[in-house]
Amino acid sequence: MSDTSANSPILPGATLGVLGSGQLGRMFTIAARRLGYRVHVFSPDSDTPAGQVGDVERVAAYEDLDAVREFASAVNLVTFEFENVPSATSQAAAEMVPVRPAGSVLHITQQRLREKTFLAEHGVPVTPFRRIISLEDLQSAARDLGLPAMLKTASFGYDGKGQQRLTPQSDLVAAHAALRGAEGIFEAFVDFVREISVIAARSPDGSFQAFPVFENAHQNQILDVTVAPARIPDSVAAEAIRISREILEALNAVGLITVEMFLTRSHKILVNELAPRTHNSGHLTIDACVTCQFEQQLRAVCGLPLGSVDLRSPAAMANLLGDVWIEAGGTPDWAAALSDPSVKLHLYGKTEPRAGRKMGHLTATAATPEEAIQKVRAARARLVPSR
Repeated sequence: MSDTSANSPILPGATLGVLGSGQLGRMFTIAARRLGYRVHVFSPDSDTPAGQVGDVERVAAYEDLDAVREFASAVNLVTFEFENVPSATSQAAAEMVPVRPAGSVLHITQQRLREKTFLAEHGVPVTPFRRIISLEDLQSAARDLGLPAMLKTASFGYDGKGQQRLTPQSDLVAAHAALRGAEGIFEAFVDFVREISVIAARSPDGSFQAFPVFENAHQNQILDVTVAPARIPDSVAAEAIRISREILEALNAVGLITVEMFLTRSHKILVNELAPRTHNSGHLTIDACVTCQFEQQLRAVCGLPLGSVDLRSPAAMANLLGDVWIEAGGTPDWAAALSDPSVKLHLYGKTEPRAGRKMGHLTATAATPEEAIQKVRAARARLVPSR
């Protein structure tokens, strides 16, 4: 079924299908059920964060296309909670119901080379890059674009997975071998002062709405803390949103797209990568915005009017990785973290904490971005009594 064959709004009371069952699916499902929708979740795993709160949890491999078609036939629309779903899966679902964002958007954004090439061809400023197949490709890229740089697998990478930081001292032979035959992308080093992101929604009728620009800090290539509004000039924020709108329109996207960007010392914006979904940096919208990113995703894919993205107050979000449980020697001290009444706790229903695994997040609101950051970091520190 083509996406254009179902332009009328999909109203509360309908059933939505979600491909993927992690924390993004969980928070989308909570938002959808609050608005009166039913939600079916599809993934290879059981007792998942999204499955725990959905109406139906369908467990099957993404490659089981008959199961995908059966799943899709029981819902009114299918959307994604993460992009690493095989293209054939989205195509099979689209035979039955609208899929939003469309499989064409997924195809571009789930592969870094396709994504960067698409952006460059549409005049979007991106980090300089090269395709890497052979060791000679890597050596040439290092020579032409310089070191330090990042070497990434072109497909199936997130939270720093499949990424290597190269320096002038790096062994390029070993770095190429670490790709294990996979196609790679070499990205030039960017001397940035801020990492920012824009989460924007686009409806079937072309309506567009973007949340305030988020400012992000990473630790070990995993998002650590996000604050909004970003501490950047208004003109830069406006340009970031303008670029994001151009990208969504070029993709003809229906749904939510996250645009991750670097801001250079000269206040130039370079797009790093896209995510065709809600995003870790937007979690603070649950507690700080009139409409959270998950409800906005629902409104966009269902063709409902987009909600207000106004920020009620500055806010900051801190990720809770499994490392917190490890450092605490068991259950973190939730009461201590919540001793500040402006702090909110969100846990994802994952039973096994592992180093680097996202288990939940904290959000703090305050009068200024700086105060919000201080509050949320202090709350996280209180989770481990020895700190």
